[in-house]
Amino acid sequence: MTPALAPSKQAEYNSTIRPVGAGAGPRVDPDQIPSVVTVRELNQKYYSTHMYPTMEKLCPPVATTEYCAVDQGSSNPKFGRLTLCSVPASADLLATTHLPLGMVLQPFAKLRPDEQEIPVLDFGENGPPRCNRCRAYINPFMQFADGGTKFICNMCQFANPVRGDYYSPVDASARRIDRDQRPELNLGTVEFMVPKEYWKVTPEPMKYIFVVDVSADAVNKSLPHLTAQAIRRALYGPDGGLPDGCRIAIITYDRTLHFYNLNSKLSQAQMMVVTEVDESFLPLMDGLFVDPQESRFVIEDLLDRLEVLFEDLKVPEPAFGAVLDVAFQALSASGGKVIATLSALTTWGPGRLAFRDDPRQYHTEKEKLLFSSENSYYKNWGHKYAEAGIGLDLFVFPSTYVDLASVGMVSELSGGETFYYPNFVPQRDGRRMIAEMSTVVNRETGYQGQLKVRCSNGLQVTSYYGNFYHSRLASDIELGNVDAHKSIVVMFKHDGKLDAKLDAHFQSALLYTTKNGQRRIRCHNFVAGVTTQVKEIVKFCDEDALLAVMAKEAVQRMTSDALKDIRAGINDKCVQILASYRKHGAATSSPGQLILPEALKELTVLLLCLIKTRALRGGNVNSDVRVFSMRLLKSMPLDDLSLYLYPRIFGLHNLQERDGFVDEATGQFKMPAYVRASISRLDEGGAYLIDNGQSCFLWIHRRVNPNFLKDLFGPNIGKLEALDPYLNEFPEIDTPLSRQVRNIVTYLEDRRGSKAMSIQLARQELDGAEYEVLAMMVEDRNSEAMNYVDYLCHVHKHIQLVNVN
Repeated sequence: MTPALAPSKQAEYNSTIRPVGAGAGPRVDPDQIPSVVTVRELNQKYYSTHMYPTMEKLCPPVATTEYCAVDQGSSNPKFGRLTLCSVPASADLLATTHLPLGMVLQPFAKLRPDEQEIPVLDFGENGPPRCNRCRAYINPFMQFADGGTKFICNMCQFANPVRGDYYSPVDASARRIDRDQRPELNLGTVEFMVPKEYWKVTPEPMKYIFVVDVSADAVNKSLPHLTAQAIRRALYGPDGGLPDGCRIAIITYDRTLHFYNLNSKLSQAQMMVVTEVDESFLPLMDGLFVDPQESRFVIEDLLDRLEVLFEDLKVPEPAFGAVLDVAFQALSASGGKVIATLSALTTWGPGRLAFRDDPRQYHTEKEKLLFSSENSYYKNWGHKYAEAGIGLDLFVFPSTYVDLASVGMVSELSGGETFYYPNFVPQRDGRRMIAEMSTVVNRETGYQGQLKVRCSNGLQVTSYYGNFYHSRLASDIELGNVDAHKSIVVMFKHDGKLDAKLDAHFQSALLYTTKNGQRRIRCHNFVAGVTTQVKEIVKFCDEDALLAVMAKEAVQRMTSDALKDIRAGINDKCVQILASYRKHGAATSSPGQLILPEALKELTVLLLCLIKTRALRGGNVNSDVRVFSMRLLKSMPLDDLSLYLYPRIFGLHNLQERDGFVDEATGQFKMPAYVRASISRLDEGGAYLIDNGQSCFLWIHRRVNPNFLKDLFGPNIGKLEALDPYLNEFPEIDTPLSRQVRNIVTYLEDRRGSKAMSIQLARQELDGAEYEVLAMMVEDRNSEAMNYVDYLCHVHKHIQLVNVN
């Protein structure tokens, strides 16, 4: 299977760079160097009118592209993408390119309504057919022989007998007669119901525990009130609610733990308090977990009273470590999900922490210690949660340091997620927090997960990167929870040679329990061609998958290596890849030319963006902020990662007539033209939305037209100072501009990942958020890093030195 280049990537790109010191002025024309914006727009334009066929030898679309894929036997690339669509036949050939061979998996990726739903297949007590040698599951690439009585495994080439209940005759071409009626023989992605031998415990509908911080800091920030709103929206709002059979519990905590009997027969919830947090226990089980519909009156009454119950107490220290213990006690037998809030450093009870964020340690050998857990308490609980099939999603609202490296360890190891709100302002950030907590509850989620990846003979799995627990004694990784917004990187190496006449095959098998209590295996199958040519390898490299692997490898090193060494390693890797291509894969050219392979022509700017993330950038950055960014990079899927590194930017002051509406010719929503991420590209008097998938800013130039403000915000707003600094959504104004902008925001909201769309105002020379905007101008010089042009020249200079040596 030889792939073809995706649209917008069709010719070798050569940029002539003047030798250093030759002549005056810029050495590179900024308008002629590769543009992320141009590639995204061309790719989106193509896939607005074309579908992506998974077996038609096309490289996957750009990660940010909205597209419809047709599963033809190899899985939809939304579920998984290889770094190399043409796999090198040998380890030596792979080493020559300096490229990694890996796969980015997103097992629960959200599909479009017009894409093939994943079929759920039940093979009864025998379970799905599998290879007896390598244990791969039946898939479209297995061949049938001996009149249909045997099947040849596509992974290990072993001939397996076909069991009686799965037998079917074959035709003259050895094709099963019933193949067209067998989804597992036609589709790359299927789910199998599994018998009891696959059960960890008897599966049951998912249980949720909402853990609410009611300490002094939390009450001062209105967190009990906002969390109550979030729980109400998640359970009873427009987001959908939980499947039948799911149960919920609510626990509040400060220095003590408060449990609630939510039995539907009660007139109101009964509170039980545990004061001995060092030896905490569950004071009740009957009435702790309840059906949210049966007990709705009792639950809503408690949510109404939640803030009032603690507004006069204001106990200063939250015993978060004790919460982890009691939540585990409640869920250890069944698995489930814990959704917790935390507002301050945990200085009370088990797992108590000390303030250790010392700026004097920044840029020293000791800085890396700030990025790992100081207290083994949290790491141990992370292991226990993962092994018991429990996931923790943690919402953190710090005024100062909270040691996110420690308290967030449970979320990282259990397959959960951390949401971080520094400088939390309820009026500005409350709406976003409510939406994100509701998303966490209602997104597609599995629990008690185990992931196994298999590959063709000649390859083997070497490592995994992401948020999970991996015991050294096991080949599978443990996922307490797995959801739609997480990705996992799997790395491969050669343990033999691949036959260039045959394809390379990969299979991901995720064993998990659904929200409604069914034990299933979600199986993804991928196929790629094999080559002996360096040029072919580089030509069909997936830039987005490569970037994800390099990002996750880089942040994995943060607990062991100095940040400056990690940044230098990224630069060196970029130089090695491009120098190798110039030497082994490119046509002869003059030393003054920078040769960028078409498939990787944006690699330099995207790696520059990676160096500028909060996790890796130079300068003084709070360690909690670095750790939060590090964990984002470890788990975020490709589309989120691409936006996080290079934001989408577009003007609102110069919208075209059809922007913000469905294009009649294509049936697709028409977005405005994007702008490159440089402050020099922003118009004087302009207004821009700047969105990196995590945060969205509205930047407005100080000389903006007053009529624009009136059309967008209302007739009473004629100058920037009149805008509400805590604006987080656009008002509904009866003007064409207002309708266009609100349509655009709604469109972006619908395609958002786990982070809700909330607009933060960044008025030029008025709002502190403008500093965040300037940091997102990744083509400019900032964060102690070069601008794009200088970085390109820097890389080119080092490529020349490599080739000379």
